[in-house]
Amino acid sequence: MTEKKVSLTAKLINGGVAGLVGVTCVFPIDLAKTRLQNQQGIRAYKGMLDCLAKTLRSDGYFGCYRGAAVNLTLVTPEKAIKLAANDVFRQKLSKDGKLPLWGEVLAGCGAGTCQVVVTTPMEMLKIQLQDAGRLAAQRPVARPTPAAAGPAPSPVPHPPTRPHKLSATGITAELLKTRGLAGLYKGAGATLLRDVPFSMIYFPLFANLNALGRDQTGSQSDVQERAPFWQSFAAGCTAGSVAAVAVTPLDVIKTRLQTLQKGEGEDTYRGIIDCTQRIMRREGPQAFLKGATCRALVIAPLFGIAQVVYFLGVGETLLGLLG
Repeated sequence: MTEKKVSLTAKLINGGVAGLVGVTCVFPIDLAKTRLQNQQGIRAYKGMLDCLAKTLRSDGYFGCYRGAAVNLTLVTPEKAIKLAANDVFRQKLSKDGKLPLWGEVLAGCGAGTCQVVVTTPMEMLKIQLQDAGRLAAQRPVARPTPAAAGPAPSPVPHPPTRPHKLSATGITAELLKTRGLAGLYKGAGATLLRDVPFSMIYFPLFANLNALGRDQTGSQSDVQERAPFWQSFAAGCTAGSVAAVAVTPLDVIKTRLQTLQKGEGEDTYRGIIDCTQRIMRREGPQAFLKGATCRALVIAPLFGIAQVVYFLGVGETLLGLLG
């Protein structure tokens, strides 16, 4: 049995469209995940719903999409590279239309490695913008009083407000000026440690779930029947949530390493090992699962939607219209 050949250009278009649709749907939950993972000591938020509610009150609806522009700009090449690279590796490793489990895992490993080129700077910029509201909520401010009113009152907590002046272009310019290109790739090692295992779990699991219930015994001349869209969606959600939870500890480490601005009493880390040791010592092993629920709620629909769009063949249709 052989799989239908799809051009690389169509794969890139499908991956890009899938990423845009998915990110637009789940970005607020991703913002909550970042803020929850960065909490050390001072708990500005009790959980995902509390974080989203406070963000809505302080920043309005669009505050839940802080940093989304970066994601929407870079998610197209990121998702395109991930999905297309996995398909290319699977085709190269297949023999007579069949791919053993080790080949599926190796293809996922290759896809996760390729995407880090885009993922690292995208995550770096997104995290700074997403975390700005949490840091603002911790910042004390004193109420202005007349000069003759006696001693100044003690600072009171500053409610998170809108005027975060951070921007992706501003952060990028500052990092390039002070740290060079390496500044945008801070945490690249942790990103690689997260994305490679994720892809090694996700893609084989998705492929096998997506193949359930379909005849796999046809002749080599048969074209593999595509799963219905609901099966692709369910398979993408299930595989995405399992892989997301599995690598959450690595995601916590990556988020901490890539956060440039720290709140009061929060640690600055020298690397992956130092970050792991400090989190374990100060916060305990449960800290490595911070944001696990949010991450599963982000990744499950993100990859479910992505796989549906991908398997609908938007790229093939568009190329057909243009051709």
